Amino acid sequence: MKKKWLGLIGILILLIIGGAWYAYHRHVIAQENQSIRTVRIAYLPITHALPLFAAKELETPNGPVHIELVKYSSWPELMDALNTGKVDGASVLIELAVKAREQGIDVRAAALGHTAGNMIIVGNDINTVQDLRGKRIAIPHKQSTQKLMLDQMLEEAGMSEKDVIVTEMAPTEMPSALAVNQIAGYIVAEPFGAKSTVLHKGKVLMDPEKTLWPDSVCCALVFNGTFVDKHPELARQVTKEYLAAGQYLTDHPDQQLPIAKKYMKVNDAILAQSLKWIRFDHLQITAQQYDELTKRMVKEHLLKWVPAYKDFVDQSLSH
Repeated sequence: MKKKWLGLIGILILLIIGGAWYAYHRHVIAQENQSIRTVRIAYLPITHALPLFAAKELETPNGPVHIELVKYSSWPELMDALNTGKVDGASVLIELAVKAREQGIDVRAAALGHTAGNMIIVGNDINTVQDLRGKRIAIPHKQSTQKLMLDQMLEEAGMSEKDVIVTEMAPTEMPSALAVNQIAGYIVAEPFGAKSTVLHKGKVLMDPEKTLWPDSVCCALVFNGTFVDKHPELARQVTKEYLAAGQYLTDHPDQQLPIAKKYMKVNDAILAQSLKWIRFDHLQITAQQYDELTKRMVKEHLLKWVPAYKDFVDQSLSH
């Protein structure tokens, strides 16, 4: 009788251990599946990254992909994370990504972040481009659409960077620098241009999209190439959700401000003005857009050789 009880106890212990192992095994598998579905995307808190924010807001718990947003405070810090694989992708100045590709770093572009939205902002005492002669103008980075637009504006006015003082400055510092006359103007991602105009500390001198560079490109969604090779379907799914988010923002303009407010500490009036200047449709990068971008980069000595369109823009991600 005693042996029978001991046998039953032994069986019970084995069942408990087996059940615990099974539960643990399922938990591990679930965690692994979740981690495989998670894609880490770096960003700066700017209006130009709104499709990324919208993609995050529109995702569902049972969706095919989970976007983990990783915030950075500067472009160099963000690019280091992207290039070294600390993040899987990023919303970034497209020139920085092209330059990385030129340097042999495998980054691949999937889509644009926006179109338009790069106003040239100046102090209230500036009325013409010639009024900027000898004055300080801020840009976010020398590898940027903003620099290319500034150079074209100066050239068309019979000037060059030799006639002004071009300063790289953190976007967050530009409106306050303009307000205290440390700079005479700036061109940068939104919402920092809108901030000066809404606070009446500056005004729009020029809309480059209308006067300088129609169909210009600026920020883009890019991926680390190693991640794309290891998880091509995940990269495609993120791109699909991202493009769908851009269309959602276009079709539901009333949702742009609420989504932006969740990721940016900016008052409503500034965000509203910022969003009036930006569009989020037609986010696929065409060969014509890329050719125009790289032609301008070469002209301004930002590139020594041009990566092929098919090498930089991974069309398999958006089709």
